[in-house]
Amino acid sequence: MTASKNWTKFPTLFSLYIAQSVPMSFFSTVVPVIMRQENYSLESIGLLQLVKLPWIIKFLWAPLVDNSSRNSKDLKRWIVLSEMFYAVVICSIAFLNLQTDFKFIVALMIVAFTASATQDIATDAFAIMILRKNERGVGNSMQTAGSFVGALIGTGVLLIAYSFFGWSVFLFMLAAFVVFAIIPLQFYKTDRTIEKKEGYRVSVREIGRFFNMPGIPKRVLILVFYYSGFIGVLTMLKPYLVDLGYNIKQIGFMSGIIGTSVATISAILAGLLIRQTGRNKAMILLTSLGISTAIYFWWMSGIQSPALTLIYVGICFVWATYGSSSVIIYTTSMDVVRQGAAGTDFTIQIVITHLSSLAIAVSSGKIADALGYRGLFGLEALLGLVTMFVILYAMPKKK
Repeated sequence: MTASKNWTKFPTLFSLYIAQSVPMSFFSTVVPVIMRQENYSLESIGLLQLVKLPWIIKFLWAPLVDNSSRNSKDLKRWIVLSEMFYAVVICSIAFLNLQTDFKFIVALMIVAFTASATQDIATDAFAIMILRKNERGVGNSMQTAGSFVGALIGTGVLLIAYSFFGWSVFLFMLAAFVVFAIIPLQFYKTDRTIEKKEGYRVSVREIGRFFNMPGIPKRVLILVFYYSGFIGVLTMLKPYLVDLGYNIKQIGFMSGIIGTSVATISAILAGLLIRQTGRNKAMILLTSLGISTAIYFWWMSGIQSPALTLIYVGICFVWATYGSSSVIIYTTSMDVVRQGAAGTDFTIQIVITHLSSLAIAVSSGKIADALGYRGLFGLEALLGLVTMFVILYAMPKKK
């Protein structure tokens, strides 16, 4: 592989993760804002959260992608077809009215997110195939950075575009963007074959066998705990800022633009850190960053009216932690997949982190109500310390 060809894999992966992230950010973040402006009930807006369901259960059809993929061409076909179908569904939503066709739009959005989740499975398997082990840190920084850039575009730039072009024209533009973003994949030429045992197929039983592999029970411990020490801080960040007296526009700039930008930069730096220090040291350092973040918010929440500078430091802390932590989790998840089941095994691990994070996020509101923000942030710091002990116990030891 030439140096030029070796380099182009990174912008290719970056564009693929942006392609799936932009529409998802728009539908899950911006559409609720539009609905509230149109006087929809909070119950209807809550119903919109169902569109995220395919990303939680995508491991159920990940074996289909693995079983039907024997080489890089098969995976590229899955990516392209999923994205094209994704774009078609978005175009079909453009012909509907948000007020009169709401339930049908939600159903189509679930279909669209299913296609997006399928593209993600195939893209992850494709990334595992083309990235050498010493490239996975940088490769996953492209994945994470692409997701954050997509979120930044989807929640910021596109909201402004929507105000100019309206529902229908805007969705046609969004569909065109999805198609445009997969063009770099067509120019990245690779001819890799997936090594499989003769007759090997990934089944539901094989999914269960993943958990019986040596070292996987300890791996699951890391996946369950890794985000627990700071995800509650991130979840309660916006309510905390509201209670400090900041308005929606200020919070949108502080968290949505500054925070997401910091997450993007930290994701890129985390890839370089992993390459320089190795997986284990990077994981310990980034876990320490998460503990420091929770302790900082615990300290700041003890100040009645913290200065704006302190607020921005805290925002940078929590988003840098989130961005860099995602990279180390994705990178180490790629290291423990089975040949022929890369998409399935990787997806299982990421779904575990999603579910554990969801549990912390949901409970953080109740904890904050009961103990106050300071109590929540202090508890998060303790969870961060527990996470550090879990990592020191469970992470693979160098032979």
